[in-house]
Amino acid sequence: MSPEPIVFLLGMMCDARLFAPQIDGLSHERAVMVAPVHLGERIEEIASTILDMTPRRFALCGLSLGGMVAMEIIRCAPDRVSRLCLMDTNPVSETPVRAAEREPQIIAARTGRLEEIMREDLVPHYLAKTPFKAHILELMVDMALSLGPEVFVRQSRALQKRRDQQSLLRNIKCSTLILCVAQDQIALPKRHEFMTKFIEPAELVVIENAGHLPTLE
Repeated sequence: MSPEPIVFLLGMMCDARLFAPQIDGLSHERAVMVAPVHLGERIEEIASTILDMTPRRFALCGLSLGGMVAMEIIRCAPDRVSRLCLMDTNPVSETPVRAAEREPQIIAARTGRLEEIMREDLVPHYLAKTPFKAHILELMVDMALSLGPEVFVRQSRALQKRRDQQSLLRNIKCSTLILCVAQDQIALPKRHEFMTKFIEPAELVVIENAGHLPTLE
């Protein structure tokens, strides 16, 4: 019997390069798919589109925004997910303060300043101080520019409008890995400890010496 396919869900303003090491390691023995998370302005719409693209049953791994979409996929179609990995993500809806903070970034992206937003406002908070930081920063900027400002706007809106998924956690019954990073400034380890308590078959793994993008760092 062939190993189950795995579907990766990307973080904000990332393309398949976010999971390049994992694709390289896993694609030798199983089908690997990277699904876009920018085809809609709501998490629900993005999840529905991905479900139309994916195999009947698959393992699912989402990082950050991708983890939020993964939780929505589980809510809509739990029977289709055989195993789950939630990485550096958040089951809680956006706070009004954080939602408001996104508005100047959206305006900046629409007026030709996407690279500035990525370099000055976002990526510096993503990455830990490692020997690879400068290289990954340039990769992040390149991924963002390749996707463009309209994707930034759609993903920002999806984050602003996302539903609270805390009540969903108790209903997740598949084998689940909760992975976070001790130094992550965006998705705090305490949030992942909370998630693990509510998902009965979950295992929590906290890694060191990385930031919000452990797949690359």
